[in-house]
Parts: sequence; structure tokens; C-alpha cells
Amino acid sequence: MSLGAPARSLRRPSFPRRPSTRFAWASLLGAGLVAAPLIALALTALSSEAAQIWPHLATNVIPRALGDTLRLLLGVGALCALIGVATAWLVTQYDFPGRRAFEWLLVLPLAMPTYITAYIYVEVLGFQGPFQTGLRALTGWRSLRDYWFPDPRNLIGAIIIMALVLYPYVYLSVRALFGLQGAAMVEAARTLGASRRRLFWRIGLPMARPALAAGLTLALLETLNDVGATEYLGVRSLTLSIYTTWVNRGSLPGAAQIACVMLVMVVGLILIEKHLRGQRRFALSVRQPRPVGRIRLTGRAAFSAALVCALPVLFGALLPIGFLLGEVLSRGLLAQVDAALLRNLANALLLAGLASGLVVALGLAIAAASRLGREAWLQALARTASLGYAVPGTVLALGLLVPLAALDNRLADAAQTWFGVNPGLLLIGSGAALVIAYTVRFLSIAIAGIESGFARVSPRIDDAARLLGAGAPELLRRVHWPLMRPAIAAAALLVFVDCLKELPATLLLRPLNLDTLATIVYGHASRGSFEDGALASLLIVLAGLYPAIILARAGGKPA
Repeated sequence: MSLGAPARSLRRPSFPRRPSTRFAWASLLGAGLVAAPLIALALTALSSEAAQIWPHLATNVIPRALGDTLRLLLGVGALCALIGVATAWLVTQYDFPGRRAFEWLLVLPLAMPTYITAYIYVEVLGFQGPFQTGLRALTGWRSLRDYWFPDPRNLIGAIIIMALVLYPYVYLSVRALFGLQGAAMVEAARTLGASRRRLFWRIGLPMARPALAAGLTLALLETLNDVGATEYLGVRSLTLSIYTTWVNRGSLPGAAQIACVMLVMVVGLILIEKHLRGQRRFALSVRQPRPVGRIRLTGRAAFSAALVCALPVLFGALLPIGFLLGEVLSRGLLAQVDAALLRNLANALLLAGLASGLVVALGLAIAAASRLGREAWLQALARTASLGYAVPGTVLALGLLVPLAALDNRLADAAQTWFGVNPGLLLIGSGAALVIAYTVRFLSIAIAGIESGFARVSPRIDDAARLLGAGAPELLRRVHWPLMRPAIAAAALLVFVDCLKELPATLLLRPLNLDTLATIVYGHASRGSFEDGALASLLIVLAGLYPAIILARAGGKPA
């Protein structure tokens, strides 16, 4: 070695011990909140007590529940795809009477929780319901021995009812891509002699396949999460099996094992969705594509298109809302508002409000970490924190119970040691566990909404602010926050309504002395008197109408 040459350091390059942004700790917290219940669930399912229960579950419970769940998913997926794709293609490619109204009316069923819709249709189509009562009045029939009428309490009824509520997930996703198709591509296909049917099958549907996969995944995840509708309609799903095994049979390890089987199904859905999205890729022009000129329909074709769009709106939203309004008015439920209902309404609003604030704050910090941080692992943590929505509420509640109970016991022991007072179960007994469950489940909604808001802010604005000496907190407070307030407000509103509607996690984690609007409706339906809970159901639906209209307006530009 030359004496004049600088000596090379033999030490390894040093890495910064602290992340590049303080918001990275929020990403670690969000990912930990999602991972902790899943790890606890796996440990519970692998316990020695669970090993003794597994043979019974594998023989008598899981095969039937798995079969019913798969059939339910296939039926709901097929019907959601049919309704969502057909209506999206009609409103984007054709012009007919009522098209502009149908663009946003088709989203309204999202305001209807699946369990409330199931309760309504059982009441409407039941023997004492208006349809059969009117039929007997017209024909003179007296009993079911004189005629046949379809019973919604079976697998086919569950498929139809749930698809009428969940198809807007497919409709919104597919409509956005159908609307982005450039006029040049479509007109070239028409010039080459492509018929309307060929244009749909060879250009429209292949281009929309990634959006179709994404919308179907959301619809199927909501189907997996449901417990109220499947129980009421007599479908023995995996979610219902988890609930009955835990609550009715008192077997937490057995419920954990069924939950792990459901998690395998959830992972399979996500992998299938990624596979379908990755098979083919389509690129649009960098320039704003010229919109496709809609084909004007007249006569029978216009009537058929309007009818296809009207039927999902009628049976998915208007008829259920009309039934609830009729029950509230005819029974005088508004005059029977008492302190108990107001207290339960306050509980629901308080829990949803606390969870929405926590979700938006954490989602904003996680999205800011991905935007402002330099580390590659921040993106991975953000995606991990977004997985909570894919975990059904029953599975999430089951996974949270063990770590929250352990934390409650530690807090009680510490309070007893230091202050001589036993506070009891602070988290599970106060409703805090529900807020945590809502936060984990709906954190992905806030992250996705806020990241879309960040995407509209040019990175050059960040660079200019940094050159002027602004740090990450100041940049977020003084630059990003004013520009992103609409996206943040929309995310908060959607999370708030989803918290109001959430039933499985609420049933399993709520304290015994705490009820919400969702549990009131479930309780009345379980006792066979759903009509007495019509006012609570109507409040939930009305709370979801405004976000549904916002989604409809944001899903595509008005023509």
C-alpha cells in the first residue's frame, strides 16, 4: 500500500438509527395494530385445547360451513358482476331517458346494510307481508297449501339479497374505467365493423377486468364479513360458525380455528384479485382522452336500458327505504322515542366519532410517512396497515380479545399494586375495545382516501417548502392539510358511516350494558319483531345515504 494513499475504513457503513420522518412511528403502530390480533389468533388456534377440538370441527362444522360460504361467494360474485358491469356499460356508452339520474341512483344500495335488507325482505315476502297478503286478497287463497311463494330464507335468497346491496362496489369500479376509454379506440373498432356486442366483449370488458377484480373483491369481503343476514336467512357461513362457536358454545379456541380457515379464504381472494389485475395491462394516452360519444337509444331499446338500471335501484334501495318509512309512520315510532333509544343513539355516535377521529389521524400520519419518508419499508408498513379491511369483523374481534384481555389484566394488576384499587376491565368493559376494532378494520379507508389526496398535490410543492426551511410537521400542517381537507373529510365521513353499520365486531366486543343502533336492530330481528326496530334501521340508512351520493358524484364526471 502506498504511504500517500488514504487508508480505507474497514468499518461497515453506518445506518441512521432514527427514520427520516417522525411519522414513521405511526406506520409501525398501524401495522402492529393489524398484525397483533392475527398473531394472537394463530396462537390461540394452535393451543393444546384447540388440538382436541379440531377433529370435531373438521368433521362436523367446517365442511358444511365452508361449502355454504363458497356457494354464497360464487353466487354473490356472479350476480354482482352481472348487475354492476351491465349497468356501468349502459350509463357510460348509451344515452336513454333517466341516464343522468341512474348514474348516481345506482350507488344508493351501498347505504343499506346487508343485515337490514335481509330483515326487510323477510318481512315483505313473508306470509303476513304485503306481497302475500295482497296475493291472497286478489285470488281468494287462504294458506300456503293453495299456492306457492318463494321463501327468501335460503341460500338463493341470501345470494340475491346480498348482491342487490353489494353490486355498487363493482359498478363504481367498472364505470370509472368504462368512462376512461378514449373515443379514438372505440371509433376505430366501430370503423372496422365491430358490433356493439363485440365492442363490449373485445375492448370494454378486457380493459375493465382489473377494476372488475377490485370491485368483486370488496363485495366478496363484505359478504364474508356478514353475520346478521346469513344467520337470519339460514345460511351456515364460516362467519356465523365463528360466532356460534364462541358465543353459544363458549369455545374460544374452536372459534379461532374456524377463523384461521376463513383467513386462508381471505388471502386466497386477495391473491386471485392480484392475479386477475396483473394478467393484462392497458395504458391510456398521456393526454386527456376524448370521451366516447354515447349512442342514443330510442323506443324499445331505450325502455329496456332504463328498466335494467331501474330494477337494482328499486329492489336494492327504494323498496327497503320505503318499507322502513312506512313502518315508522304507521306504527307511530317517532312518538315512541324514549331515553333508551336516545342513549343507544348517543353510544353509536360517540363510538363512531371516536373511531373516525382516531382512524383519520392515524391514516393521515401513515400516508404522510409514505409521502415524506425516504425508507422503502414505509410503503410496506402502509400496505400492512391497510389489510385490516380484509379481515372480517368476527375474526378481528376474536383476535383482539386475547391481547386486550391480557392488557386489561396487566393494567388492573398495576392499579391494584400502586393504588390499591381494582378498576376491572378498562378496555373491554368500557367500549374502548370497539373503538380499537373499528380503527383496525377501517384504517385502510382513511389511508386510501388520504393517499389519493396526496396524489393530487405536486411533489414540487414539497420541494419548494423544504427549500424555504419547512420541516415535515410544518409541511403537513401548512401545505398539505389545506389542500387535502376535502379528501380527509370524505374519508372521515365514510369511516363514520361504516362504524355505525358494523355488526359482527360490535356484537362480540361490546360490553353487556352498551348497545348501538346496529345491535338494537339485530336484537329486534332475533326476537322476531324487526318492525319494532324500524326507526333505528332508518337512522342507519339515512346516515349512509349522503356518503353514497358523494361516492356516486366522485366516481365519474357528470356528463
